[in-house]
Amino acid sequence: MTDTTDSSTPVSRRNRQFKSGSARAAFQSRDFRRIWFGSFASNIGTWIQNVVLPVYIYGRTGRASFVAVVIFAQLGPILLLSIPGGVIADRVNRKKFLVSMQILQLLCSLLLAFFAANDVAIWLIFAAQLGVGIGNALQIPGWSSMLTTLVPPKDLPGAISLNSTVINGARVIGPIIVAVLAQWNVTTAQFFSINAVTYLFVIFALISVKIPEFTRDTTAGWRRFTFAFKIARERIVVSRLVLTLASFSLLSLPYVGLFPAVAQLNFGIESQSSTYNWLYATWGFGACLGGLSVSTLFVDVDNRKLIRVGFASFSVSMMAFALSPNVSLAFFSVFFLGAAYFFTTTSMQTVLASGLSPEIRARVMSLWFMAFGGTVPIGNLVFGPLIDRYGSQWLLIMGSLWAAVLWWWCDIERIERNRNEVETVL
Repeated sequence: MTDTTDSSTPVSRRNRQFKSGSARAAFQSRDFRRIWFGSFASNIGTWIQNVVLPVYIYGRTGRASFVAVVIFAQLGPILLLSIPGGVIADRVNRKKFLVSMQILQLLCSLLLAFFAANDVAIWLIFAAQLGVGIGNALQIPGWSSMLTTLVPPKDLPGAISLNSTVINGARVIGPIIVAVLAQWNVTTAQFFSINAVTYLFVIFALISVKIPEFTRDTTAGWRRFTFAFKIARERIVVSRLVLTLASFSLLSLPYVGLFPAVAQLNFGIESQSSTYNWLYATWGFGACLGGLSVSTLFVDVDNRKLIRVGFASFSVSMMAFALSPNVSLAFFSVFFLGAAYFFTTTSMQTVLASGLSPEIRARVMSLWFMAFGGTVPIGNLVFGPLIDRYGSQWLLIMGSLWAAVLWWWCDIERIERNRNEVETVL
């Protein structure tokens, strides 16, 4: 891979001053920094919208099942469009494609603002959110692959960890902004408009950077779409990580999309209250620190080991959150729940991406995002109506128990050791 370290940076200040694979090393790339700051600003807007929209829908309908449908509109396209998005990203001008997808999401957010201002039919809200979801689903594989080309290969873990920090830092700041601005009577429509404006930051960042060229995909016909599945069949580590994440998202993570209902049913916290926003922000703050810790505190630890530590921590934290007898303990446990969540997924993504060449990374990573985001809305659709009927505590307990199962099943060190033993015998 081409060394993307900014040539204008003095030798004494380049990455080698910092430990390879660390967040500080990755942050030395000028273009990566520009994308990181632009993405951070845009993600803050996204999480403002992600907080406000479920609350708006729950407030109008009073049903978790309707919230689940909104989440499906946002994340469902990932299940169907991640593979095509990865194929497109490997065959077209990646910068132009990513900019066009950001513009699509900007326009759909403006539509959401207009619809919310006029309290239109719920199905129109779903349609606008679906447009946001389609734009996001198509750009995710190319975005992830693009980020990995902006830093030297040795600093890839740091880049992945910092990208996780962008997402989860925004999870913290977004709810706080909502809580503050809500005191000034900022409307739902105005919150959606704020999100639309923040897309401009990442658009300008994309325009200003140089994305390194790579060998274009020349795979013909239908094989372009099946390539990622072929790699997963051939590489047991890839398949195990993808299947683990898919089941984790399906059975352990529905609480994320259904958070308004969980907060109200488990702890009596109204979704439109400042307490709810602070609870969500606390979870996001934990997630931010959990993702960042992989490339800072634990930069010297094998990511394969961190995966199992993460699942064990998630299981304990989720059970504590489920059984918390009061709001104070809920705040305490939800912080560690968020930290364990992204500590685990960041470690898994690092292991997966590190084993892929730049030429195939976008297409194979599309499977990752299908598993990460695509199965969550299915879980929401399944469990949303059940929460309406039976409450939410059982959902959290189930998620905790399944994470414990995955602690045993996703032992990548054992899998690779067994594979090497078989290859030695053969």
